[in-house]
Amino acid sequence: MENFSTLHYLYSLIMLAGALYFYYLSRRPKGVPTYEYFLAITIPLWSGAAYLAIAFGQGVLKQSERTVYFARYLDWVVTTPLLLLALGLTAMIYVDKKNKTLLVTLVSLDVFMILTGLIADFSTGFIKYIWYTLGVIALLLILYIVWFPLRRIADTFGHKLSVHYRRCAAYLTCFWVLYPTAWLLGPSGVGLTQDMVDVAAFIILPIFSKVGFSILDLHGLRRLYK
Repeated sequence: MENFSTLHYLYSLIMLAGALYFYYLSRRPKGVPTYEYFLAITIPLWSGAAYLAIAFGQGVLKQSERTVYFARYLDWVVTTPLLLLALGLTAMIYVDKKNKTLLVTLVSLDVFMILTGLIADFSTGFIKYIWYTLGVIALLLILYIVWFPLRRIADTFGHKLSVHYRRCAAYLTCFWVLYPTAWLLGPSGVGLTQDMVDVAAFIILPIFSKVGFSILDLHGLRRLYK
């Protein structure tokens, strides 16, 4: 069964290009804290490495009925917490003492969401949807934190940061809602879409939600510090 290695090689190259671009930006940080660039660089590097494993045929488990791309979860369990951390730190960019409880809660919920998704992918029948539902509940809790506690923090520090944070949060929310939708419609879920559509979805979505988000976030922060 084909693992669409060419598409995964291409994805890895795009992630590498994104990491190099963020490294280039970090050479002239324009007042933006170093940790924002570190996160932006680390996210595509790890994601590209995980998808490279798929291209090599190492991050894939072929079963009789479908293929489980478990390397996707190795990607997501690292990169999605880092994305949330970047968003949370953007909301708190002017806060000297960061709200660590809020950030740890975000990361913990996200890891729970990814691991329940992995278990769901290896499950069958009704049990699969139990794990899927638990992951969706975690996502809803994440979005609550993003749109209420974190948004209120960003709003405290003026119109410019508020607008930038809301833009980044809306961008990330749109793509993150598409992830469980694509999973549910694909071979891992009800099977309305085939392997090619599934592979394309989980290549296009991460490009925009990882590299695209970091471009939006970093350039917005760089404008704030002008």
